[in-house]
Amino acid sequence: MKHKKNEKGFVLVLSLVLLLVMSLMGGALIVISSGDHQSNNSSDEYQQTFYVAETALLEAEKYLINQMMGPWVSGARDTDARSIPRNTIVPTNTPCYNSFRNIGKAGFQIAKHAININFGQLIAPIFDDAETLDNLATDEQIENEQAHMGRFRYEFFVVNIGSAAFKGSGASLKKTTTDVQSSGTAYRVYGCGYMMPRGTSTTEGWTAIDTEDPDILIPLETVLVLSN
Repeated sequence: MKHKKNEKGFVLVLSLVLLLVMSLMGGALIVISSGDHQSNNSSDEYQQTFYVAETALLEAEKYLINQMMGPWVSGARDTDARSIPRNTIVPTNTPCYNSFRNIGKAGFQIAKHAININFGQLIAPIFDDAETLDNLATDEQIENEQAHMGRFRYEFFVVNIGSAAFKGSGASLKKTTTDVQSSGTAYRVYGCGYMMPRGTSTTEGWTAIDTEDPDILIPLETVLVLSN
């Protein structure tokens, strides 16, 4: 009888040990899954911010083209309003501007500085297509996505870096067609995409008097040569 009682006590202890082990394993799996989920979210946010930074470069290119070819007015370019942007502006100290360590700040001037442009407002027309969105998501999901996109901002600044050779290809297929070589103006374009902290207004972002820096900031740069 004493032997049976000892066996019953051993089974009880073994059950408690197994329960403890299973609980620890379950907790570990939850922690791992939570970490993976958070890592995936962070990766997605960095990827989204990178795309916003690319948008900044595209918007800067569009600005330069509109200046040098003339802005669109009533479906046609106003060639009388053409201009070549020159370095006459002192840039504003922003997280984006300060992120480029290769710039000598003393006496540095730029041709254009576009600050604190809301990416969510740029893509707002997508959310206006209610008929299409209603088939893909609920109103709550759409509102949450709008608020999330409102956290993304971009800015760009461009620097006239002087004359450069511009090479444009001919459009004709005739044998006599050759490439055209002419003078152009080179611009170094700096662009940033950044994601503001949660709770930031969807219409206001970083300004010179704000105390919060972006949660994520991705700087990009490129060089454009445009024909004069």
